[in-house]
Amino acid sequence: MTRHHGYALLAAMAALVVAISAAIYVGVGIDDGTHRQETFTRAPRNSAAPASTGVWVGAWAASPSGSEPGTEQDGLAGRSVRNVVHTTAAGTSARVTLSNLYGQQPLTITHASLAVAASADTPAAAADTMRRLTFAGNPTVVIAAGQQVVSDAVRVAIPHDSDVLITTYSPTPSGPATYHAHARQISYTAEGDRVADATGEPYTTQTLHWRYVTALDVLSNESDGTVVVLGDSLTDGITSTVGENRRWTDVLSGRIRAAAGSSDSPRYSVVNEGISGNRVLTDGNGRPAENPSGLSRFQRDVLGRTGVKAVVIDLGVNDILRNPGQADPEAITTGLRRLVDRAHARGLRVVGTTLMPFHGHRGYSDQRESVRQAINAKIRSGNVFDTYVDFDKALRDPYDPRSLRSDYDSGDHLHPSDKGYARMAQIFDLEKLKGSAPAEL
Repeated sequence: MTRHHGYALLAAMAALVVAISAAIYVGVGIDDGTHRQETFTRAPRNSAAPASTGVWVGAWAASPSGSEPGTEQDGLAGRSVRNVVHTTAAGTSARVTLSNLYGQQPLTITHASLAVAASADTPAAAADTMRRLTFAGNPTVVIAAGQQVVSDAVRVAIPHDSDVLITTYSPTPSGPATYHAHARQISYTAEGDRVADATGEPYTTQTLHWRYVTALDVLSNESDGTVVVLGDSLTDGITSTVGENRRWTDVLSGRIRAAAGSSDSPRYSVVNEGISGNRVLTDGNGRPAENPSGLSRFQRDVLGRTGVKAVVIDLGVNDILRNPGQADPEAITTGLRRLVDRAHARGLRVVGTTLMPFHGHRGYSDQRESVRQAINAKIRSGNVFDTYVDFDKALRDPYDPRSLRSDYDSGDHLHPSDKGYARMAQIFDLEKLKGSAPAEL
């Protein structure tokens, strides 16, 4: 081989390596039928570049549920928004997804950061964990209305079962702000650009919303994939204790981690895609729809999540309670099967749940109870999901099966207490999460 040919071969090999590397980190825009804004999240040119070992999994997620009231004009311009999110997987690198789904004009983020919290219930960062986030190598990103972007990966040790601080600053009006309404977690805001502040002292305003951020992924050596839980307020944890991570998905994550490596339990992280009031079939109002149905958001919130291996679906009760006429159990179970079909097309296993009782709730009627029973009968027959977990049987009052057991009831006769949420996770057979989708015949 001549020296000229040798140089040409080396140049070709280098170009191939660069092309492959660029293809590894690709952020996917929202699949809402509009033009996608895709952000190519190559490793930033700094010491925080990600290591290349492990598997990318979801450590936390929350579905954007609507536009935040009071932000219609200015959004959150001039304020630093420090979201506190809780991880279900450890990793050596991290990246975040930011959403402007409900914005009506471009959202300009000039400064964003990620850090591990110094402790629970604080906006302060642990020492040496503050990282500046970049987007295709740039510290500033403009997110078009209705779109999302994924940051570059940064190298930082993310522990499991820990709080992470994700902070953004936008200097210009961009309302309305995209948010998740019921976080059950205290986050913070500060006046001015305080994104790099590690003390937390300027963050004097508290909020129970998550703003803009919809996912935290980590490069993990302890998890092999992600379980996505698609649900309503029962998954959102609407009555669980604020700041204590007592949603049933939090307890489930702890069980999976404790059982990892034993028997046939999977090594999966868990991400919670619950929206309070969510239905299988019907969107909320607005364009784009606030509180989009399970069918509408399945691509974005389930198939679009990182490393998804299995799906848990806990939906249907709001299709009964929020139907002004007589809810049709066949229509609801048909909708659930459509979700299952879409998961199977991606080779994903689907675990369903029975619908829990709500006697005593203001929306209860004997007719609605008969619809719930009909849906549960379909689920138990094995004709809806690959397998199911019987939340109804586990939490109902044995002396009045139309009602939650009193110690599992938060008091509104629909949502569980912390003890009830824990019970939901405790009766979940972890082995049901393993396995592939049935073969198409």
